[in-house]
Parts: sequence; C-alpha cells; structure tokens
Amino acid sequence: MSRSLGHNAVKTKALTMNHQETLSQAHRDQAQILAGALPYIRKFHGKTIVIKYGGNAMTDPALQADFAADVVLLKLVGMNPIVVHGGGPQIENALQRLGKKGQFIQGMRVTDAETMEVVEWVLAGEVQQDIVGLINQAGGKAVGLTGRDGGMIRARKLKMLDNQDPALEHDVGQVGDITGIDPGVVKALQDDAFIPVISPIGFGENNESYNINADVVAAKLATVLKAEKLVLLTNTAGVLDKAGQLLTNLSARQIDALFADGTISGGMLPKISGALDAAKSGVNAVHIIDGRVPHVLLLEILTDQAFGTMIRSQ
Repeated sequence: MSRSLGHNAVKTKALTMNHQETLSQAHRDQAQILAGALPYIRKFHGKTIVIKYGGNAMTDPALQADFAADVVLLKLVGMNPIVVHGGGPQIENALQRLGKKGQFIQGMRVTDAETMEVVEWVLAGEVQQDIVGLINQAGGKAVGLTGRDGGMIRARKLKMLDNQDPALEHDVGQVGDITGIDPGVVKALQDDAFIPVISPIGFGENNESYNINADVVAAKLATVLKAEKLVLLTNTAGVLDKAGQLLTNLSARQIDALFADGTISGGMLPKISGALDAAKSGVNAVHIIDGRVPHVLLLEILTDQAFGTMIRSQ
C-alpha cells in the first residue's frame, strides 16, 4: 500500500514538473515575442501608418476581429493608424439586389449616377460603420469619414485611355481622379486619440460625388501625411516573380524593372502603381501583405518576419 502511494506521489511530482516546464517554455516564448516587438514599437512610436483594408480580411468574421484588434493595439502602443477601406464585393451584392449588373472597363467599375448612389450608401454606410463598430468593440475609438468631411478628398472625372489605343478614351462615369487632399480633419482626429476610417469617395467642384480606387486614396493620403508606412492588405501573398516565388524586399527601382518586363501585370498594376508612387514620394516603406493570414498586420509591422512584399523608398 505504502509502496503504491509512494509510486503515485513520484508520478504526480513528475507530471507536475513536466507541466511546469511546459508552462515555463510557453511563458518564455511569449515573453520573447513581446520583447522582440519592443524595437519596432520604439522605432514607429508617434508615426503614421496608412492601412488599405480589403480582400478576404474584410469578409471573414475571424479575420475582421483580428484586424480590428491589430489596429487598436498599434494605436495603444503609440502609433497612428489610419484605415482606408474598399468594398467591391459588398457593392456588387447591393447592385445585384437591385437587379443591376456591375460593369468594368480595364478593371475600373463603370459608375453611372444610380451606381454612384449605391457606392455611397454601401461604402459610407454599411461597410464603414461595420469597421468602425469592430474597432470600437476591440477597445479603440474609430470615426468614419468620407472625402467630403473636412473637404478632405477633391476629385475630377477620371479620363481613362485605352490600354491598347491611347487615342481612345473610355467613359467610366463618376469615377474620380484625385486633384487634392486636405488632411486637416485626419490630423485633428489623430491628435485626439481617434482612429480615422475613410471611405474612398471624393467630391468635385460642383459638389458631385466620385468613386475612387481605395488603393489610390490610401497611397495619396500616405504621401500627403508623410506616413512612415503604407500597408495594403490583399488576397495574394505579395509581389511574385515569374516563377511564383514571393519577392519580400524590393526597391522602387526594382519595381520599375518588374513593370518593364511584364512580371507585374493585370489586377496588381493599379495597386503597385500607387504603392510605387508613395514610395517615390517619401513614404519610407510600402507593405503589400496577405490579408488571409490571421494578425498579419502585427506580424508585418512588429516582427522581423516578412509576411508580404516591402517596397523601400530607396
């Protein structure tokens, strides 16, 4: 009997020690992760980070929650995140409910007057308020804006020339080309600890509304604000070479070469063009990251592991 009890006591002690060792290793791993983030928190404290939020990260509930938590954490550790969001799938769903089929020319949504109304209430209403709610639920203080607020995004009708025949111009309706950005309202919100959430809608000289590509708005805003980083969440791993391998670290000059040899083409062209303009105009780094990866925003900014493509200004 005593021998059995003694054996059980030894076994229990061994199990306890193993449990403690496991916990100790888990704690050490967690502490190492937190300590590893410190240099990045210090480096980017007080810096502006413009984030284009789109793709799967906007439609998957778990990824939505991860994104909101990441943005709040960046704000709490002293950075100034600004969110510019897309909403193509949501606009398409709304148009279908109205019996209207979306039309695209060279990747750009044709936006007639009726479509523009849908774009405004979907982006500035449904989508924006969902994002604001998620960030607030995660402990942040988000405020929704469109380009009209504070006269932020001024635009004119986009002149779209045909890719094959530059003499031919396509009419894409109320699609906007940015003529100027006044970041005053964004700066005021930042200074008061709010997180701006911006819908990519601009206004013209006759008070008309314009639908603007969200990647373009994010890139222009990052340039005007002299942001430390522009981060584009996408549905791809980043910029891939012709063999399909991820290119993690590129200079603006290398990106130009990838345009020239056709490595970057199709739907990535407008996204990379905006990113390249931002990098050339003073934004220190542009990150194109895979929004399908949980907490990818924190992983890209606060660790030395590459989770996408970084385009350097130099």
